[in-house]
Amino acid sequence: MSNRKPYVREMTRTWWKDHPFYRFYMVREATILPLIFFTVCLTFGLGSLVKGPEAWATWLSFMSNPVVVVLNILALAGSLFHAQTFFSMMPQVMPIKIKGKALDKKIVVLAQWAAVAAISLVVLVLV
Repeated sequence: MSNRKPYVREMTRTWWKDHPFYRFYMVREATILPLIFFTVCLTFGLGSLVKGPEAWATWLSFMSNPVVVVLNILALAGSLFHAQTFFSMMPQVMPIKIKGKALDKKIVVLAQWAAVAAISLVVLVLV
């Protein structure tokens, strides 16, 4: 048996702030917080829609609160930021090859945004 002490590297709670890659990663992952709020609000909205007109009117008045509107705008910005980072990673994670040649990364990213725009347009027309 050895009497040596093993080396234990000190790990502070803010270790991720020292490197830009980890800071970006933490900001990207923090975008989930406003999205959780949006999801909870939407769930309660669906529940109030089932309960009746009074509950629906109460939910609508809650959603028109300026703080809630700002949080929903933050949720939208966070989801767009998350989508942009996901779309930009897609060509590296899953390169698309046509006739043995890799498709240009810009085309893949633009095709994804075009799909988002088309789906959003269909949803807007249906609603």
